[in-house]
Amino acid sequence: METLHVGLGSRSYDIRIGRGLLESGWSGLPENQRGLIISDSNVDPLYGERCERALAGLGWTVSREVVPAGENSKSVACLAGLYERAVEAGLDRSSYIVALGGGVVGDLAGFLAASFLRGVRLIQVPTSLLALVDSSVGGKTGINLPQGKNLVGAFYQPDLVVADLACLDSLPSREYVSGLAEVVKYGLIWDAEMFGRLERDREALLNRDDAVLASVVARSCEIKAEVVSVDERESGVRAILNFGHTLGHAIEAVAGYERWLHGEAVAAGADYALRLSVSQKRMAAEDARRVRELQAQLGLPGMAHPDIAGLPWDALRQAMGADKKTLAGTPRFVLAQKLGAVSFGCEVSEEALEQAFREG
Repeated sequence: METLHVGLGSRSYDIRIGRGLLESGWSGLPENQRGLIISDSNVDPLYGERCERALAGLGWTVSREVVPAGENSKSVACLAGLYERAVEAGLDRSSYIVALGGGVVGDLAGFLAASFLRGVRLIQVPTSLLALVDSSVGGKTGINLPQGKNLVGAFYQPDLVVADLACLDSLPSREYVSGLAEVVKYGLIWDAEMFGRLERDREALLNRDDAVLASVVARSCEIKAEVVSVDERESGVRAILNFGHTLGHAIEAVAGYERWLHGEAVAAGADYALRLSVSQKRMAAEDARRVRELQAQLGLPGMAHPDIAGLPWDALRQAMGADKKTLAGTPRFVLAQKLGAVSFGCEVSEEALEQAFREG
């Protein structure tokens, strides 16, 4: 087991990464607590009972609740049902919400923990690659509205992240590849050497080689922990983690949240941000080509995909206007100067935004 520390003063916590942690990763937690495990209809049949048994072994009184798999569970209606379930489970402010699942479950259960009784304890147990390297770390929680993604939420740090790499063994290929979009992002925005390793180890990564995967996961979590420790609430440098997300979130919203997985939409959004980076920040075309090529080799979509290129620009632009990073209706972008170096808060003219979308 490898342990990474996210240093946030009184809100600091550890990320435990290794195999077999669903059984052994709970050391240090208090005994005889109440816990509510939130999972989804895909993950609970695989890991729900194992997680419940492990916590019951600490003397916990454990309840489980299962939401439908998919982005549409990040809704006001689903959250309202979970509030009712938390009351029925007898949770108090010393109790724990355990988010067992991918990014949807982590965001939804995290916001439940942040808001129920004005805050109960939270443990993130990511079971997807995307959740493991991104959404389970850093304290962002939230739900969607019809107008856009994650428009309601809170910054709320977990007490612990238990990342069992064995959970990735059961992950469908498409879900696994979707998570790789966030891994590529870390190399692009922060660590050019890591990006080079991803290019070199691409086949091993796709084959889920244990050593390569453990190293990539640890470095991704380490990068996010470094950024979050500097800027917990995204008032500055943490915004760089949104590379590709401005258009990516718009693609998800316009396509109805079901056509594209989050990482797939982010990969296309990254392709769009690369176009803007070349035109606005003089990023070398060769650097942009390397990113696009790696994403394509991993099986991630780009802007040229017909189901993305065919989306209506007006609807995408309107969705970008509802993004949390928008000021006075103008979206702010994270753009790259080169591999490993990006700027945030970049304003781009309307003409350049549409031109980049329509670029062949």
